[in-house]
Amino acid sequence: MRDSVFNCCFTPAHPSAAEVELPAHRHRRGNMAEAPPPNDRRFLIFFDFDETLVDETSDDMVVQAAPGGVLPGWLKDTYRPNHYNEYMQRVLAYLAEQGVTEATMRSIIEKIPACPGIPALLRFLQSRPPRDFEVVCVSDANTYFIESWLTRAGFRPLFLRVFSNPAQFDRDGQLQLRPYHSHECQRCPSNFCKSVVVREYIARRVRERGGRPYQRVFYVGDGANDFCPSLTLSPRDTVFPRRDFPMHRLIQEMAEAQPGKFRANVVTWASGEDVINTLRKVVEERG
Repeated sequence: MRDSVFNCCFTPAHPSAAEVELPAHRHRRGNMAEAPPPNDRRFLIFFDFDETLVDETSDDMVVQAAPGGVLPGWLKDTYRPNHYNEYMQRVLAYLAEQGVTEATMRSIIEKIPACPGIPALLRFLQSRPPRDFEVVCVSDANTYFIESWLTRAGFRPLFLRVFSNPAQFDRDGQLQLRPYHSHECQRCPSNFCKSVVVREYIARRVRERGGRPYQRVFYVGDGANDFCPSLTLSPRDTVFPRRDFPMHRLIQEMAEAQPGKFRANVVTWASGEDVINTLRKVVEERG
């Protein structure tokens, strides 16, 4: 892969508390609860959704509701690289035209299996003292799919924030999908750059915490768009790429092409148990 791939949204690791300033966020959207967020958490952990929390790609799964379980060729031919969100808007419009209801779509999403060991990992996070982990989801799926799955699985209260493309059903029964934001990264889809979200979230939360940084930041993912935010983390932080998935391969390629440039610790996972083992050591050593 070309060396320029490794410069995707690269910025220095997130700064110390004294250096943090919240960048202006264009088109910020999200679902932060109305109550002020807790500011005593020691650790911050980000999760991707597709093929990280769930063992499928949620967009692909809802296509099962199309006639014959497949999309027509003319619709698939409208896809353009880096414009997947726009393509998915057309897919959702087509599904609505074919009479696919919200109940049908929600049922499909709720039945997507979790990745191996992920329920155990989320239960581990739930079991920890409240001041241990602040949990956030960052995904290029959409809020409706993520909220539906987390709620059905019983893990929605664990997540302080879900960052994803806004989606809700309109009066005509169509799931209306919008892009999360705009950005200048040349390597990420036009609608979503996770490194922008991660950097700005950390900056804002540190400011809300009175300038006190998290002891460590963790990121659990699998895809190429999870590599981008992992570049923002520091040597004290840890990324968990799913073993042999695109994120893992990109980290390996950077290590070979530019030794020392990838700064965070790397722990691969095939099961959520692999993540638990590392997190347990961290919380035990830090008391």
